Amino acid sequence: MPGILVVAEQMEGSLRDISAELIGAALSIKDQIGGPLRVLVIGATPDNLARGVNLHGVDEILTVTTPSDHFDPLIYEQAVVTAGGQCKPTVVLIGHTVSGMAYGASVAARLGSGFASDVFILGTADGELIATRAAYGNKVEMEMGFSGKGVVVLTLRGATFAAPDGGGSATLTALAVDMSGIEGVSTHVEYQEAPPSDVDITKSGFILSVGRGIQDKDNLPRFAALADKLGATLGCSRPIVDSGWLAKPHQVGQSGKVASNCELYLALGISGAVQHLYGMKHVDTIIAVNTDPDAPIFNVATYGTTVDLFELTEALERHFN
Repeated sequence: MPGILVVAEQMEGSLRDISAELIGAALSIKDQIGGPLRVLVIGATPDNLARGVNLHGVDEILTVTTPSDHFDPLIYEQAVVTAGGQCKPTVVLIGHTVSGMAYGASVAARLGSGFASDVFILGTADGELIATRAAYGNKVEMEMGFSGKGVVVLTLRGATFAAPDGGGSATLTALAVDMSGIEGVSTHVEYQEAPPSDVDITKSGFILSVGRGIQDKDNLPRFAALADKLGATLGCSRPIVDSGWLAKPHQVGQSGKVASNCELYLALGISGAVQHLYGMKHVDTIIAVNTDPDAPIFNVATYGTTVDLFELTEALERHFN
């Protein structure tokens, strides 16, 4: 029966936020696609994880029991291909995460499906699935159709789709997966936690971001204090992180974080390289401050000025003191 298959993501036995976001994305197109919404849960104790994805709109939860909760792309690939072969979904949704990128394309190849990665808008037109992703170095948004494909595999951008509210009444089904023929499965040695951080760029509604224009590391406390006064999260461009001035969680861009929920982005001394624009050019209101009138940041800015950023900072400090 056609429908949608969502692959839940977990780490160390705990569901990741992307799992509920994928379900929310699936619900946005469920009526147009037709068929049931199934969620595939993989892990050492999948029944426990299943409770976390039993959300409004989910019809069935498929569970696959593995020797441990540690992620292995070959195991996930085999489990998703098996589920796809048995359920025959029209759409398979996977998180565009480090884990999802490790097996998503392989699943598409084995299923002979259409494929698109880093999708941030889902829709339909004349009954056909339409996925929107960035293209040409994130300079344009590209709508993709999948004519003639019976199944489509998509990896979806995190912190983009809203998770559904309320619990569901999904049925629970154990799925048998033959893993005896898998070669090259990894052996888990240890899990190392990322350095703790109280910064979450993906969930901030207002970001004050700094770049090389602030000139010196010793100036950072001033901008951190300004961000605090304005009620903003302190972000930065990659050169600031590469120089060791701020930790990686502050970085906005292709190799950092996407400002997914940001409504106001204040860019101070940022030139606007393509990699940085990837993380923020979609924001509704962008205010750019850069003394170079030809800086690429002005191509995406809602408002821009070439005044000296230190003079502007001083004025903001006086106003919000």
